[in-house]
Amino acid sequence: MTQNVTPTENKALTGTYDVVVVGGGAAGLSAALVLGRARLRTLVVDAGEPRNAPSDHMQGYLTRDGMAPAEFLALGREEIARYGVELVRDRAVDVSRDGDFTVRLAGGDTVRARRLIVTTGLRDELPAVPGIAERFGRDVLHCPFCHGWEVRDERFGVLATSPLSVHQALMVSGWSDDVTLFLHTVAERELTDDDLRRLAAAGVKVVPGEVAGLRVEGDRLTGVRLADGTAHDRSVLFVAPKAVPQTGLMERLGAELQETPFGAYPVVDPTGRTSVPGVWTAGNAMGFAEQVVHAASGGYRAAAAVVGDLIMSDLDAAIAG
Repeated sequence: MTQNVTPTENKALTGTYDVVVVGGGAAGLSAALVLGRARLRTLVVDAGEPRNAPSDHMQGYLTRDGMAPAEFLALGREEIARYGVELVRDRAVDVSRDGDFTVRLAGGDTVRARRLIVTTGLRDELPAVPGIAERFGRDVLHCPFCHGWEVRDERFGVLATSPLSVHQALMVSGWSDDVTLFLHTVAERELTDDDLRRLAAAGVKVVPGEVAGLRVEGDRLTGVRLADGTAHDRSVLFVAPKAVPQTGLMERLGAELQETPFGAYPVVDPTGRTSVPGVWTAGNAMGFAEQVVHAASGGYRAAAAVVGDLIMSDLDAAIAG
């Protein structure tokens, strides 16, 4: 039976928590749910800045397809509250370790934890083209798996910001036969022969020249305007934001990071365990392409590993003592 439970937010933070989860998105809430059900004293520190906030809906999550991200998170906060998990609206700004972990919050509080799960995600840095930020998540999109069905068969544009944008143009061609790749800051000579052959096979039109702005009519994208003054009718524009991983806490703890084409992320094992003993991660904090369903799964997996780690640690301590 569903219970109406109000999440415990911003209460006095006292004592040492078994686990502090930094980040209250899908990964963090999923982890918190598992930890709460395992009867561990758990705190979620949530700055309230989910990556998918610009979107009106999320897709591809079985039984949650089409749900608004804000509604999904609200339900998650209610669920963790049923198991006594605490949630504070704040930002973790520093962390150190002297046996247990000490996490300092922007609001002035300091909390202690035996284990940490960091789910701070990443920030999308959008191309500096006028109009893109205002329409991002509506008809300026980045992921065909997230939004392709909703805009299928429309006139797609793809804004190239690196040669990797060719891959994006080829991918979105699965949802529309009318795709134009605007080279923008990419020179034609940067495209390989294989790129050109695949683009031609997919029916993708390639347009050189820098994109200067968007054409919007009646609060709908209707075209893309180039710096030379020419315009191209388009109703959807796909872009590739620069991923900026939020790894500040990991770096303070000395976690090993690995460079990828989409930023530097912690080196982890299959459970999300980092190189720092006692620290796990999940969601976009560990990789660029983690969708909501992956983030929730990763949070569950990390939490289950933390539960096992604490149980075995306590048993070993009891034997030694």
